[in-house]
Amino acid sequence: MTKKVEMTDLFQLQSVTDPQLSPDGNEAVFIKTHIDEKKNTYIANLYHVDLATKETTQWTYGIDRISLPKWSADGKQIAFLANREEKNQLYILSARGGEAKQMTSFAYGISNYRWAPCGKKIWFDAPVKEGKTFTDEEEKDDDNRPHSVRITNMNYKMDRIGLVPQDMFQQVGVIDVESGEVTQFTEGSFKYSLQAVSNDGKQLVIGVNRQENLDYAFHTPLLLVDVETKEETVIIDEDGHYGGACFSFDDNYIAFVGADRTFEIASHANLYVYDTKRGNRINVTECMDAPVGDHTVADHQQAANAPSVVWTKDNHLYFPLSTMGDVRLYFGTMEGELYPATPENEHIYGYDLTKDGATAIVAVSNATNPGELYVQTIATGERVALTSFNEQYVQEVELVEPEAIVFKGALDWDVHGWIMKPAGFEEGKKYPLVVNIHGGPHAMYGNTFFHEMQLFAAQGWGVLYVNPRGSHSYSQLFVDAVRGDYGGNDFKDIMAAVDYALSEYGWIDENRLGVTGGSYGGFMTNWIVSHTNRFKAAATQRSISNWISFFGVSDIGYYFTDWEHGADMTDVETLWKHSPLKYAKDVETPLLILHSEKDFRCPIEQAEQLYITLKSMGKETEFVRFPEADHNLPRTGIPNLRIERLTELTGWFKKYL
Repeated sequence: MTKKVEMTDLFQLQSVTDPQLSPDGNEAVFIKTHIDEKKNTYIANLYHVDLATKETTQWTYGIDRISLPKWSADGKQIAFLANREEKNQLYILSARGGEAKQMTSFAYGISNYRWAPCGKKIWFDAPVKEGKTFTDEEEKDDDNRPHSVRITNMNYKMDRIGLVPQDMFQQVGVIDVESGEVTQFTEGSFKYSLQAVSNDGKQLVIGVNRQENLDYAFHTPLLLVDVETKEETVIIDEDGHYGGACFSFDDNYIAFVGADRTFEIASHANLYVYDTKRGNRINVTECMDAPVGDHTVADHQQAANAPSVVWTKDNHLYFPLSTMGDVRLYFGTMEGELYPATPENEHIYGYDLTKDGATAIVAVSNATNPGELYVQTIATGERVALTSFNEQYVQEVELVEPEAIVFKGALDWDVHGWIMKPAGFEEGKKYPLVVNIHGGPHAMYGNTFFHEMQLFAAQGWGVLYVNPRGSHSYSQLFVDAVRGDYGGNDFKDIMAAVDYALSEYGWIDENRLGVTGGSYGGFMTNWIVSHTNRFKAAATQRSISNWISFFGVSDIGYYFTDWEHGADMTDVETLWKHSPLKYAKDVETPLLILHSEKDFRCPIEQAEQLYITLKSMGKETEFVRFPEADHNLPRTGIPNLRIERLTELTGWFKKYL
């Protein structure tokens, strides 16, 4: 007999990510993450799987977090990062077994790395203080006295990090594997990122912006750098975000992914190929009206790290594409041939391919599969499961299969989404319905496992979640349409979704409707309750209530408001017009306000303003604050706080629905 989904299922679910094939394609390593309830933390270990026998073996057993495993070119060693010393350091493990050797003890850890093809060196990038080296000890005040911090730039803080050190820069270096000797390769007060190492070991792709003031520098040029001479060739130097570079096997081409700023952060990312001989580049996906990359929001997978692009020996390319609510693996050629290599109705969140392109290892999730690894024959699409970490959970728990829906939104546009019946659904009964709105707004709900949605269904509620305009995976026009129109046609899309659900599903009790959402979804929840009384209860999470104050307090506020509203502090009327706080007097729906203390993306003052304003007007509202939590609490937050958040959400809707 199956049981219903519970909050504490977070401690049973296993996250299987980052599959990396060995150079000969016969074996792979990957990361499995679980939450340790007693230690109240995430534990991630390295696993190995033999593709022929399907035998899976755990290779590390620490209580730390392993990440970014990579094989050496000869397949004899695996490197990885681990936070065994609090900060991430680099380790090397023999493929034949034994203890991992620690390669770095950097003061501020290591960010990223790549093997040199000879297997004798490892390139990396890591933070270093100005005038110091990677290995200089971290400076600490012995008596823990507080000190003032001088701020001279606008981009001075970041969610999940806090204040960004003004004298800290990212540099590229190289480690001699045998001796452990570390050499710094780049220099100057700049932030470098290591992108790729050529297969002959003679060239690097490095990202760096050397402008003096980076407050409004929203691009990072990609440079092709000669290892011996340090001579630089510009691959791309344009406004927008570009990265994920990868050399073809013959080193004649460099593939990378990026988006220009035509539609600011709503711009579709494309796959580009740079010709190292001719110095020109092509846009491989120019004809596709969908973004390259994974834009799905969910709450289960931990540290999923899918490559931006993978080459095969015959210069074919594979890359993830967000399309129609799916994330699919696509095949491409430089001649413009493009087609999907994986089916619809699923989420590819990790992958790798053999050099000949015949076989892929894919990490796959769907609405009722938390995610496992499969080996797939590209020519036939045939798959065989390699892992089964969540198999018992799926068999023991009643998971509800969402039904895909399409309805007409504002301007008669098609809008896509999903509706879930309550777990244990009985024909003829009436049930509450909770609408759940995603953040972004330029993200998307997809065909992937979402614990929170399943938990809501387990409470005996229907669940409606849709991708209103502003969401990715449908078209450039669709994702851009929300900019300058927050609370306009996006609001109408969501209300149209409710109307559609009520007209098509007789089991929904129209008098017991709830609504919730986080980030942009929190903004929209605030907007909904200040513009309609259709909902009996609402819960707003990490929300935005006042775009005027958001401009100055958010880590992205000073440019995000201009990008999304076309307004800054010289046009406060526009910012106020789009602010739910302006309409607080019209709120009649009981509103639960949830917010993290260390949220720098949507700072907690947004919740404080809303709460005090509503309370002063005698509105029915409560405010729950989560200490030591940031904007990503629902996905990567401290485990006990994730449980408390879900407890608050379900408790509020139980009370009113």
